[in-house]
Amino acid sequence: MSQFVINIIFVGLSFALYFGIAIWARAGSTSDFYVAGGGVHPVLNGMATGADWMSAASFISMAGLLAAGGYGASSYLMGWTGGYVLLAMLLAPYLRKFGKFTVPDFIGDRFYSKTAAMVAVACLIIASTTYVIGQMTGAGVAFSRFLEVENNTGLIIAAFVVFFYAVLGGMKGITYTQVAQYVVLIIAYTIPAVFISLELTGNPIPGFGMFSTHTESGLPLLTKLDQVVTDLGFASYTADVPNKLNMVLFTLSLMIGTAGLPHVIIRFFTVPKVADARWSAGWALVFIALLYFTAPAVGSMARLNLLDTIYPQGVNEPALEYDQRPDWMRTWEQTGLIKYNDLNGDGRIQMYNDSGLGAAELALTNAETEGGDVGAATTAVDAARVLHDLEAEGRFADAGWAGNELDVNNDILVLANPEIAQLPPWVVGLIAAGGLAAALSTAAGLLLAISSAISHDLIKGHFNPNITDKGELMAARISMGVAIVVATWLGMNPPGFAAQVVALAFGIAGASLFPALMMGIFSKRINNVGAIAGMLTGLITTLVYIFMYKGWFFIAGTANLPDTAEYWILGVSPLSFGAIGALLNFAVAFAVSYGTKAPPREIQELVESVRYPRGAGGAVDH
Repeated sequence: MSQFVINIIFVGLSFALYFGIAIWARAGSTSDFYVAGGGVHPVLNGMATGADWMSAASFISMAGLLAAGGYGASSYLMGWTGGYVLLAMLLAPYLRKFGKFTVPDFIGDRFYSKTAAMVAVACLIIASTTYVIGQMTGAGVAFSRFLEVENNTGLIIAAFVVFFYAVLGGMKGITYTQVAQYVVLIIAYTIPAVFISLELTGNPIPGFGMFSTHTESGLPLLTKLDQVVTDLGFASYTADVPNKLNMVLFTLSLMIGTAGLPHVIIRFFTVPKVADARWSAGWALVFIALLYFTAPAVGSMARLNLLDTIYPQGVNEPALEYDQRPDWMRTWEQTGLIKYNDLNGDGRIQMYNDSGLGAAELALTNAETEGGDVGAATTAVDAARVLHDLEAEGRFADAGWAGNELDVNNDILVLANPEIAQLPPWVVGLIAAGGLAAALSTAAGLLLAISSAISHDLIKGHFNPNITDKGELMAARISMGVAIVVATWLGMNPPGFAAQVVALAFGIAGASLFPALMMGIFSKRINNVGAIAGMLTGLITTLVYIFMYKGWFFIAGTANLPDTAEYWILGVSPLSFGAIGALLNFAVAFAVSYGTKAPPREIQELVESVRYPRGAGGAVDH
């Protein structure tokens, strides 16, 4: 049986399960559509939250980032996990007690302002749309490989699948589908990791295997990996980061972004009681930890396996001949996510840190063939060649290497890992189903957050308060359909790979929504004017900073400055700016609120009552 047929069987069976659940749990009311009727068990809600949370970025892209960035990329792990603790402790129970369907609902009522609700809707749609680009990108990567189609075709297939079960089932269908998806994705992630850990170290627990002895060399696994990558001119895998401030800000951005993400927050409105919101968050943390404990091991082992494939006799011996490349490489080449360019014409695959020479050569070729600034491209090649010839004391130049010849997209490493490690075909099929489950579960949750913001907060809350339950349900489904089309188009033209795009979304959510939620719960003095000014300040400054480096509205070629460290203001990366945006939000909100009239007495009493999550005790006049 071919690998393609095995993939189709695994993916087909998992999809049949999701569609069956969507039909069984079809939403019959707006309460079903938005919050699954409010009757989901905490353990099941924890599982569904875990699946909602462990997106394509966690499943597909995070281990790829750790493989490429080593210790420096561990901010993703720390930020996403720490943010969940913030959410569980500081937001979930209070928002559940407030008892509204959506985040703009809470902000509109707490800050007694339809304008505040509208600003929250704008923040929610911008953050969720940016996040959903990452999910659709990840789903496209997975579909393109396992159905052996072009990347954009995979994206369109993913869009149709999400459209079917998210539009049909709403939150009710999505919740029970996500429980199934969690089971699929965690099995798919851990089984290959266990096999690979056993193969490389003899230890069946990947998290411990990473710190065990590499069986073949007798060295600790991370020491062996450091040795291999530094011999090829890359930074040491376990090296410290040069810019600590950026790492701290980035981790903080991810933490507050996690706590401010609307599609995760609305999960806590689906449980029956306030105490269940806390339990849900606790269970979700357990289910998330199972994957996050394994991810660093998957990343480090994938990097070692990839380099061992290209240099089968060691990095000081001739590299693999292109004609002898393994089948998995040939298959991924069809998707366009692995590219080979024989720069020195020796028919072998050189993969190493070439100081940007390979990319500069490619840019020169494109300038010559497609029209461009050939002079500037030639200057860039000459500058890169000087650096390249000095790299590794001239060893690469002496060997006749003319630049890095293999470009591997980080997003493929987890999906290709079982094939690189030559695991059985059924393991490859399993990871296909898991990768798709991860991307689709989060995409569905995000699309629900977008559609509920449009139908519930915009249409019912402002434009047509008398709309019927049936009419609102129809509006929610139509807006979700439109959101899927927009997300698919953006997924075809993403501003980075999946985890980077997701980091941008977290920065936007952290800078705009998180401070408003925190101040809404814990400060009686913040008024409507302060909250609106703060949210707009956080949102606009963060977006402007991101667009300056990533292109305006993520359109290629429109960036004002190159996205490199020497051009970042005070060394702050666009991915890290969310934390500064949030500080500006807090500062402006407090300054404006204390310079204007205090909130009405009934709002202050409302804040007081919300702060007792169990519902004990009435509002107290201080």
